[in-house]
Amino acid sequence: MSGVAFIADAVGRGKTTAAVVAREVGARLEQAAPLNATLHWSQAALNHEAARVDALRQGGGALPLAGVPIALKDNIVTTDQPTTCASRILEGYVSPFDATVVHRLRAAGAIIAAKTNLDEFAMGSSTEHSAWGRVLNPLDHSRVPGGSSGGSAALVAAGVVPAALGSETGGSVRQPASFCGVVGVKPTYGRVSRYGLVAFGSSLDQISVFGQTVGDAARVLAVISGADRFDATSASEPPPALEPARRNLTGLTFGMPREYFPADLDGSVRAALDHTAHVIQQLGGSIKEVSLPHTRYAVPTYYIVAPAEAAANLARFDGVRYGPRYVGPEGDVRALYRATRGKGFGAEVQRRILIGTYVLSSGYYDAYYRKAQQVRALLADDFRRVFDGGVDYLLTPTTPTPAFKAGAKTADPVAMYLADIFTCSINLAALPALSLPVGRSEGLPIGAQLVGPMFSEGPMLAVAGTLEAALDAKREVR
Repeated sequence: MSGVAFIADAVGRGKTTAAVVAREVGARLEQAAPLNATLHWSQAALNHEAARVDALRQGGGALPLAGVPIALKDNIVTTDQPTTCASRILEGYVSPFDATVVHRLRAAGAIIAAKTNLDEFAMGSSTEHSAWGRVLNPLDHSRVPGGSSGGSAALVAAGVVPAALGSETGGSVRQPASFCGVVGVKPTYGRVSRYGLVAFGSSLDQISVFGQTVGDAARVLAVISGADRFDATSASEPPPALEPARRNLTGLTFGMPREYFPADLDGSVRAALDHTAHVIQQLGGSIKEVSLPHTRYAVPTYYIVAPAEAAANLARFDGVRYGPRYVGPEGDVRALYRATRGKGFGAEVQRRILIGTYVLSSGYYDAYYRKAQQVRALLADDFRRVFDGGVDYLLTPTTPTPAFKAGAKTADPVAMYLADIFTCSINLAALPALSLPVGRSEGLPIGAQLVGPMFSEGPMLAVAGTLEAALDAKREVR
């Protein structure tokens, strides 16, 4: 599978056609069926997309994603395929409108290849909480691909598509990118329109990008970025460059926060990050130990704010406005709600709705939700202080360990939540970050995380491209 720029150039110059690309992608999707990474796709839909792209190309004009197949996480709405969020409560639902990112991808010549499997309503860290079964990690089927955007990560890692969209609320693109050995970019909150993303935590959610390489992810991010009149939270910042030039690291300072390197950090992850820091120094950058003192509160803060927002957002799925309707034996509206939401939502979604409802309830709002928002501000201040103090980027592990075994954490929700310990604080602070593969441990990928100041995606991607060229992502670390 060739990269985004290669395919766009080949189709744009007429060396091949989108129709040929569509047939090849269909064959790869068939071969990848055992991964359970897709929820909706068809060869007919691929052919229709290809015909549209070939017609666009005949009309002239720049198409930066001409013929490039891109998969979408199935919480991004489309009018031509169902959007289920991997939940029975939305089984068969087809949106009356397309998400803004879908419009932008198609206008740039992309082929929407498939809708991908995920943790139900994007709530999970392993893609084991889907109503249609778990996704397999293409590098080791006994392990999880990460979550909640595991289906998108798996398709990119398996070489089915060169890029895919996921969504981030607390690490749901960077964490699976690390587990699957691909690049995952979470933009600054507001960089990409959320119009058409089914809401989980509205102050945290951000459509994000997977790529086989930094360049693949950068080009897709550039296309989908920008202000949108349908999303009042979108920013008017100009999009990053389609192809960020590699950047000389001389004079750049990379902070390594001591809180992200605890004594119990997996040895292979620590070794991979130490090697990455060494390469940065060889390339002219400097390493500085820094402190983000409120990091230990990030996970509990996130698991108050996110469930609270989820409880509010998911109230609409009640069998009246959305979802199938199940009438309870009592026949009243309370019975309708109990039956519909009890059958429609899985256990993890129910757990988070209950947590969110509790922390928002009378008598507990001040003790939990208001306090969590205060701590959130302190977390953001930690990052601001470090960046204002002369640090250009932060370098951290993306995850505490390589991909874990399927089923290893499903019985312990807290253990599962801790898989996001190095990522959720960045969502709380609304910052851009990416995961870059930097090595392997017994064949399992390890990701390093770069974090930058707000709206620094362009230069951050340039730095990541420099590191990508200098590092051997398949190097076994010891």
